[in-house]
Amino acid sequence: MEKYRVIFHLDECAGNRCLLVLNNMKNLIGDMGAEQVAIELLANGEGVIMLLKSPGQYVDKVAQLAAQGVQFKACAHALQHAGINPGELLDVVEVVPSGVGELVKKQAAGWLYIRP
Repeated sequence: MEKYRVIFHLDECAGNRCLLVLNNMKNLIGDMGAEQVAIELLANGEGVIMLLKSPGQYVDKVAQLAAQGVQFKACAHALQHAGINPGELLDVVEVVPSGVGELVKKQAAGWLYIRP
């Protein structure tokens, strides 16, 4: 059977949104198994804050998910707008040219979209 492909979209870190998306991905892996699902988190807007090395409140959770195959991507436009250098991001994060472009490409390729 082909893996389910899911893209999570994070564009803000207000309230508990960052923790919510991390827990949603962890729960999805727990429910379906890492071998049955391909997961990507696309962060744009204020969501890129979650992927910073400092203050690093999500470093351990991101590392655990990355070890289970979750891919983390950040929008170059959002980084530039926020004055964030890509070197300030966690090592597991890949910068993509456009967050919206990444979402369009994934959805056009049949990825399921989730915005917690």
